[in-house]
This record gives sequence, structure tokens and C-alpha cells, in this order.
Amino acid sequence: MNTTFDPAIRPAGCFDGDLDLFESQYAVPNGVSYNSWVILDEKAAVLDTVDSRKLEEWLANLEEILEGRAPDYLVIHHVEPDHAASIEEILLRWPDVKIITTPKAVTLLNQFGFGLDPSAIEEVAEGDTKCFGKHTVAFV
Repeated sequence: MNTTFDPAIRPAGCFDGDLDLFESQYAVPNGVSYNSWVILDEKAAVLDTVDSRKLEEWLANLEEILEGRAPDYLVIHHVEPDHAASIEEILLRWPDVKIITTPKAVTLLNQFGFGLDPSAIEEVAEGDTKCFGKHTVAFV
């Protein structure tokens, strides 16, 4: 097992210790983590957002990690609130960000009223890859 830490891949997520029920039905007596990551490479990519309960903390994390740099990409894994509730804030702060996600997520985001510019979206499917410079991710 490779346990080497890559300093270009940074955690940006937040811990929510005040949440009693995840998705209003699953008990989480020890809280929950909202996982979001940033890949800092030739292109900067933010992987997922967080629940709106932790928006301000997450934005502070992003600002610290990005050090004034605008993200080039926002990768949206799926559109449940724990991963996607803060998408609008990314689009407002960095309107030139490109979104990488699935066709189904694009449909849902447009149904939610985002009115995404098709030229700002890169749809991916199972097995696709995306290179950000030295880092390439695979979509599964």
C-alpha cells in the first residue's frame, strides 16, 4: 500500500458534529464528514462541494488552498446535498469554472434551475479520464 502523501491533492472538506440525522433518516451520533478535495496542478480542480451547513468553513478552506488562484474545474460526483449543496457559490465566485460531471447530473442541475452554459460542461462516463497536468483521474 502506498501511503505517500501528495501535497498537490489537498482536503478541503469539513466535519459536521452537530448533525443528528444524515439525509433526515440515518443516525450519525458522531457527526459526518463532507468530503471535498482540491487538485493543484497545471489546472486546479475542486472535487465536490459540501452541505450548505458548512459553506463558510469550506469556502475558507478553499481560499487557503487556492491562495488566490481560481479553480479551472469543479468535479461533481453526484447531486445529493452533502456533495452538491454549495455548487451555486462556486459558480458565483468563479464564473469561468468548467464543470465535469455525468449527463444525469447535468439534467438534474438544469432541473434545479442552474441554467448551465453547455460550453462550460464536460460530461464524463464510466472509464473516462481527465488530466489536470501531472495528475490524471479516472471516473468510475
